[in-house]
Amino acid sequence: MAETTHTATRTLRTAELALLGGDRTVPKDSDGGTWPVVTADDERAVLRVLRDGPLNAASPGEPEIGRLEAAWAEATGTRHCVAVASGTVALHLALRGCGIGPGDEVVVPALTMNATAHAVHAAGGTAVFGDIEPGTYNLDPRSAAAATGPRTAALLPVHLHGLPADMPALRRLAERLDVPVVEDAAQAHGARLEGRRAGALGTAGCFSLHPHKNLPTCGEGGLITTDDDELHERLVSLRNFGERAPVGARTYISHHAAFNARMAPVAAAFTHSQLARFDDYARRREPGIRAFLDRLAQLPGLGVPRIPAGRTHAWHILRLMPQPEALGLGPEHRTGLRAALHRALRAEGVPVSQYQVAPLPAHPAFRPADMTEADALDWVAERFPVTTAVVDGSLCLQRRHLDPAAGPLLAGYADAFEKVWRHLDLIRQMARSRPAPGWRDALRKG
Repeated sequence: MAETTHTATRTLRTAELALLGGDRTVPKDSDGGTWPVVTADDERAVLRVLRDGPLNAASPGEPEIGRLEAAWAEATGTRHCVAVASGTVALHLALRGCGIGPGDEVVVPALTMNATAHAVHAAGGTAVFGDIEPGTYNLDPRSAAAATGPRTAALLPVHLHGLPADMPALRRLAERLDVPVVEDAAQAHGARLEGRRAGALGTAGCFSLHPHKNLPTCGEGGLITTDDDELHERLVSLRNFGERAPVGARTYISHHAAFNARMAPVAAAFTHSQLARFDDYARRREPGIRAFLDRLAQLPGLGVPRIPAGRTHAWHILRLMPQPEALGLGPEHRTGLRAALHRALRAEGVPVSQYQVAPLPAHPAFRPADMTEADALDWVAERFPVTTAVVDGSLCLQRRHLDPAAGPLLAGYADAFEKVWRHLDLIRQMARSRPAPGWRDALRKG
């Protein structure tokens, strides 16, 4: 009898939300979710540089940078690759290499990491914004076209979270305007569109090698890919004080105003070692991510990433979009629903986050200078409705699913989502109980 009572109690605790005292679905000591995966080969690559040198990319005969550049150019199917100090630097140099400067406008999506817009301003230009597409979260070509004008000098689409943007439509727009397309592929290593990899879809492609990216480094780093020989030559110069690549001894003569944007050989060696396993890791993580998203797609009122025909997803970030109307709530409950699910899922052991908390054009650094703060925020709400809804309503999973052995962990996360969905009446009550902070509130606090 005692054993039966214990079993019943245990069943009740398992069924009850952890938020209310029930057992967590995903134990704290669950296996998986480690990223980056550092192997003995990675350690040997770093030690080789530390022991044998050179330790600086400008040293004569330094081999690691060139090895990584050649390997990534081959991996992306491009003629050239230039290794630089970070993904942000990659964007900045690519824009400068394409001639962006004072007075120029560059079209950027309203939902992206702030580095995308910072790179435009660092080059001397001004970021102007287009709204995003629902489901793909990428720059909407129609909104991008509406944002263009006589000063438009480049398009800067972002392959957000690892899904290529609608590059055919954006390239057609760029051709009409006679401007370059620079890909922000910081999150899209290995993603494909119509058989071609990200980084080979525009005038130049820019990648980040941050430790949390699908292709990591041990610190910071970035890569720029291009098929343009002249652009490649300018990029090599711009990363090293505007000097030309030396044939013999370094001359230290600057041909362009520039700065030191070189990558460290240790970082290049680490990434080159990781690159040997890159495709295998992508292949191994795919089934677990697909199974996770397939289960979540069965839950009413939960939108999962949409992948248009002809594209593949690198799955850098998994963004999930609860739909208040499908759950018997109104749009005014969007932030409350997101906050309620955030609390319930994290209590179950699912590390969801909001990620971006405000649309990029609402940031003080990028608002229209001729508007008051109140007018600027109203303008953002009217001009970028998809972005504001996504920022206020979505939840993200980051990094842990990149571990190629994370399939069982993701299955546990799916169990947690299903458990929370069995308690939707409570979630609705929580969503209605009080307004949760939205993007305007985040800006006031920030």
